[in-house]
Amino acid sequence: MKRIKKLHMFINRIGSTAKIVLAFGVLLIANSACQAQSSKNDPYMKLWYDKPAEKWVEALPVGNGRLGAMVFGNPQEETIQLNENTFYAGQPHRNDNPNALKALDQVRKLIFDGEYVEAQSEVDRNFFKGPHGMPYQTIGNLKLRYKDESEVEDYYRELDIENAIVSNRFKKSGVNYTTKLIASFPDQVIVAKLTADKSKSISFTATMDRPGNFDLRVDGNDQLVMSGISGDHEGIKGAVKFEANVKFVNKGGSIQAENDKIQISDADEVTIYISIATNFVNYNDISADAPVRATGYLEKALTKSFAEIHKDHVADYRNYFDRVRLDLGRTDAADLPTDTRIERFSQGNDPQLVSLYFQFGRYLLIAASRPGGQPANLQGIWNHQLNPAWDSKYTVNINAEMNYWPAEITNLSELHGPFIQMVKDLSESGRQTATDMYGARGWVLHHNTDLWRVTGPIDFAAAGMWTLGGAWVSQHLFEKYDFSGDKAYLESVYPAVKQAAVFFLDFLVEDPKTGYMVVSPSVSPENIPYQYHNSAVAAGNTMDNQLLFDLFTKTIKAAKILGDEDDLIKEMKAMLSKLPPMQIGKWGQLQEWQEDWDNPKDDHRHVSHLYGLYPSNQISPYRTPALFAAAKTSLLARGDESTGWSMGWKVNLWARFLDGNHAYKLIKDQLSPAIQPDGKQKGGTYPNLFDSHPPFQIDGNFGCTAGIAEMLVQSHDAAIHILPALPDEWKRGSVAGIRTRGGFEVSVDWEDNKAKVVSIHSNLGGICRIRSYHPLEGKGLAIAEGSNPNPFYEIPKTKPAEIKDHHKLGIDDSKHVYEYDLETVKGKKYLISIKK
Repeated sequence: MKRIKKLHMFINRIGSTAKIVLAFGVLLIANSACQAQSSKNDPYMKLWYDKPAEKWVEALPVGNGRLGAMVFGNPQEETIQLNENTFYAGQPHRNDNPNALKALDQVRKLIFDGEYVEAQSEVDRNFFKGPHGMPYQTIGNLKLRYKDESEVEDYYRELDIENAIVSNRFKKSGVNYTTKLIASFPDQVIVAKLTADKSKSISFTATMDRPGNFDLRVDGNDQLVMSGISGDHEGIKGAVKFEANVKFVNKGGSIQAENDKIQISDADEVTIYISIATNFVNYNDISADAPVRATGYLEKALTKSFAEIHKDHVADYRNYFDRVRLDLGRTDAADLPTDTRIERFSQGNDPQLVSLYFQFGRYLLIAASRPGGQPANLQGIWNHQLNPAWDSKYTVNINAEMNYWPAEITNLSELHGPFIQMVKDLSESGRQTATDMYGARGWVLHHNTDLWRVTGPIDFAAAGMWTLGGAWVSQHLFEKYDFSGDKAYLESVYPAVKQAAVFFLDFLVEDPKTGYMVVSPSVSPENIPYQYHNSAVAAGNTMDNQLLFDLFTKTIKAAKILGDEDDLIKEMKAMLSKLPPMQIGKWGQLQEWQEDWDNPKDDHRHVSHLYGLYPSNQISPYRTPALFAAAKTSLLARGDESTGWSMGWKVNLWARFLDGNHAYKLIKDQLSPAIQPDGKQKGGTYPNLFDSHPPFQIDGNFGCTAGIAEMLVQSHDAAIHILPALPDEWKRGSVAGIRTRGGFEVSVDWEDNKAKVVSIHSNLGGICRIRSYHPLEGKGLAIAEGSNPNPFYEIPKTKPAEIKDHHKLGIDDSKHVYEYDLETVKGKKYLISIKK
């Protein structure tokens, strides 16, 4: 990197032609450096601590998408808490309430008459019957009690996120002990290896337990077998069966069974193979044989040594992890334990912690979401309880979607697959809900679902009377296409998104006061306009209109690409013109509701009406400056500090506001200790870098990771915007491997807050429009004119905003930008540099 920076200094003193030639040399050096870095470890891509975990939120996570473990690293009694991603309470079931259909017209009449509280009561009485979703449950714990209980010296533990391995080391009685643990996707097991630097030094007793019912037995002298059934919940009997097999392979010493324990004595080293499986096949089939599955995984893994499993594991993992590199520089703070760095981050200068946190988010997605498995839930795959907060299921009024915001932009597209498959499942299970509850075609999803793909309303009206779940989860199906351009994939998901749109052709109703077609009944997720009335239920809420604008517009576009412009598509085109526009209210805010009910003192964690800014692209400083300013007014009123996931969302929103300093301020808020000195908890970050709502919710990790990427590269607003929201504190740095819409892959090297070298790899070809705050130059670069002809950058036109009080609207002048077009060829790389 020092060599590259010296070249930059030289380039700045020479002519334009020579600059471009030398810039290609810089790129070659940078690529070589990146390849070299991929082949060795970065000593700062680690979470590390000088003491064992005492709390679950101090333990370190590993996962292979299906299996998860939290490793405490206790040198007296090690605890390895285990999960399997299909182990939920209950069994296949539905939660629809057909009474909704006969109550629907009355509820709508009450809403249009302004009787919102009575309408909400009617919804509670007739739309909800339960159950309200099944909780994700822990498998249990493997515990290793060490024979030597003497004082511990030189303790150290770490999570190496470049190689996805948790390890710890310590000294007892003059012996140095080391434990390494991985969760292997290729071999579908968790494997640990215990070693010592003196022979015959490893002695411990192993057993298993869990907070629920279970059976534990010893198979032979060297294997623990724990089995059980998931819990009953809200009248649904638990029927997910699991089996966990733990095999101990010792080198030297002896091994023997003692009741429900295994005793290892005087071993030189021990390898532990952990295999877990359930009887889950799919959301309506639990007919598999859990013991056969678990035994099959174990027997296959036992044919390989720890070193062989580790080698295959690292190769598989780094295929994903190494695609993106981020360097924001480092200070001496990077030499401190991770928990100390979190405590000091807001007061000091520790840019490398942001890089680590960014890559930790990517690590978590690789560990929690693999092709063929379940999508990451509210806690990813890590949960130590039987009844976790919010059941640790899928809340689809933002949280489940937020989990996958980093998938495309941070080059982990394959890991989007489990979420895409869940949407396909929901498009099947949601048909009956649409018919029975609303008399509508298509499919519907409310604000929550679980392993069993329930689609009826959950909880109560103020949270659950929201039929837009299908509209939001469908956006991910479109987004995956926008980044990949894969028409075969688009064809495979098109039936699901089309039928999601068809539901709203039937469900939308005309508002007698405005003439617009609105969603009724509905809520603006989880918020209540208390200043006006004590009811969340209303009609025509802003987020609903934004979501339907996207759903109809993108379905129409997909139909054109696939040649399916039938009568349903014509209906969608007609319906688009009948949706309400966004509105600017009396204090210059973007209205959250159809009525001007917003309270400037409202600091609610949901900012649902800003969906149109992020993750959507309906609000822009260049195309809709009035809406842009109004949205900023709304976000300023909400404030910064909030629950963890809300702060993660706000990082993205401030990045879209092109305000890097404010986005960075939110990162500082996010990277503040969640556990206060008095023991109370707040939104922020736990010692193991997990996000705190509180309690732990993984969506904040994923949201902030996506936000950091959005600060560096954006591609939603008709162009690829280079360093759109770079904070002043990140004066120099580099990012490599960021993906954009239209199949481009972007790398940027910057100094003095200016992009010095930009590399663009075109995977699809076509026009690449580039936006920059500074003039650029490069072969083939031309000044942009008119609209971007690249179909992936087509911007649907939104209706003009309705402004209630124009004189209170303050519109900021946006930064001056330069725009260029570059004609690209599929498979080619292009280099651009700053113009002097």
